[in-house]
Amino acid sequence: MRFAASVLALAASANAACVARHPPVNGTSAYPVKGSSSYPVAAHNAIVGSSDSSVKAVSSSASAPAAAATSAAAQASPSPASGSSKIASVPVKNKLAAASNIKGFNYGAFFMNQQAKVQNDFAYEFNKAKNLPGTNGWSSARLYSMVQWNTANDVIQAIPAAIDTQTTLLLGMWISGGPQAIDNEIAALKKAIDQYGSRFTDLVVGLSVGSEDLYRQGAGEIGTTGDYLIQCINKVREAIRGTPLEGVQIGHVDTYDSFVGQQAVIENIDWLGFDGYPFWEKNNPNSIDNAHARFYEGLDKTKALAMGKPVYVTETGWPVVGKQQGAAVASAENARRYWKDIACSLVASGVNLWWYDLQESQYGQAEPDFGIFPAGDLGQLQPSYDLSC
Repeated sequence: MRFAASVLALAASANAACVARHPPVNGTSAYPVKGSSSYPVAAHNAIVGSSDSSVKAVSSSASAPAAAATSAAAQASPSPASGSSKIASVPVKNKLAAASNIKGFNYGAFFMNQQAKVQNDFAYEFNKAKNLPGTNGWSSARLYSMVQWNTANDVIQAIPAAIDTQTTLLLGMWISGGPQAIDNEIAALKKAIDQYGSRFTDLVVGLSVGSEDLYRQGAGEIGTTGDYLIQCINKVREAIRGTPLEGVQIGHVDTYDSFVGQQAVIENIDWLGFDGYPFWEKNNPNSIDNAHARFYEGLDKTKALAMGKPVYVTETGWPVVGKQQGAAVASAENARRYWKDIACSLVASGVNLWWYDLQESQYGQAEPDFGIFPAGDLGQLQPSYDLSC
């Protein structure tokens, strides 16, 4: 049973739904002003897929070199043979305590046509998330990369947008596709610390080294081994030594089954990020009536592997539009039921949660579409379903 199959399937369908997008307004933003008729198409927030099965998925938030990677680049990615690694499991001694009851959404680095989001785009989304009807406190953003899309290692413009909107940040660092990826991520992270100082670092609630890399490695996609993941974690810890982020809680995001057999990885992180999508579990009873059992089964298994460390829910959701998967039906009614059950129960229990997602389509229609908001200008839209608890 794999939750992460959702990511690859979501990616391919979102790209298939991509339509032409209008150019930026005055060259300053990929989003027009509120109410404009040229609102852009949203990209899937985690992975860029392809309808060509020979092309492997890569991160929508990866650095430019990693995003250009092909299967050949995947072969070049460090992949130590089993038993060949000499990496030691070093106890984690970070200073900062893990926060709780954080609520937010996942945000990708670019739109469906791979045009980069800029500062105003991120701010537009962050402000909408903070003002959802029937809710309060949805003021955190999970990022997949520190790198601005289509640059080598410029700082992602979500950072100044978060500062302007006082949005907390679960930072992400893309590590798949070759060693240049982590080097670019670290370079961008250091630039952000130097450029924005405590205005940036005070908003950081955690840092994820990688996202579903173990799953993709096991599935024959562009991923990494556990040994290489630990190398990247240690590299990040060394890079932030002596900076205001030295004590940041460092984790890794993956599927629960991908954490199985990865004791050394778990020993080297402070928290585990769980991505869970009952909608995609078509080999098990996965109707909306069974969604609660499917979701908490995966979450509980992750907790059992976590060695007592915090487990965050870093991705989950239910689509309002999409083809049926097993017994799972995409609809606004079922998305409402899933929100009421899963989102509300997680919030009530104080679990850190980053929902997938705020808006997946603007013009055009992602397939499937997990967005709370339908296509159009976020400033003019109402959610597709009730968000109250």
